[in-house]
Amino acid sequence: MSSIYFVTFCTWERLELTFAARQVVMAACQYFHGRQYTIFAGVIMPNHVHLLIQPWLKGTGKFWTIGNLLHSIKGFSARQGSLVMPHIGKLWQDVRHERLILSDRHFHSTVTYIEQNPVAAHLVKPSEVYPYAWSNLFD
Repeated sequence: MSSIYFVTFCTWERLELTFAARQVVMAACQYFHGRQYTIFAGVIMPNHVHLLIQPWLKGTGKFWTIGNLLHSIKGFSARQGSLVMPHIGKLWQDVRHERLILSDRHFHSTVTYIEQNPVAAHLVKPSEVYPYAWSNLFD
């Protein structure tokens, strides 16, 4: 079994994603879920994305790398996103932040952080559902 990672990646120069573009990014995550990885929780924020992700085995007996996985998500969403959010230049920063999940407690606190991120950013009230966040959405 592969490791689980908390991954964050940001838009280029903190470009704000439109609602339609956030839906495209979510669709990219859904598309590759169950093919290259499992996403336990995720949120598409206006200018960044958080994922709790576990890479799967490739046919070669090696696991997908986080770089490979984000290349798939970023590439798909950049191509499709340009249809709903025209702009000049790049959509995503090249860098990412990733942390290895070391325990069940760390896992659960990360899920809570992801779920609460839209509330902390004042995108929704605590009683509201943010449409671009999920946990175990695809299972």
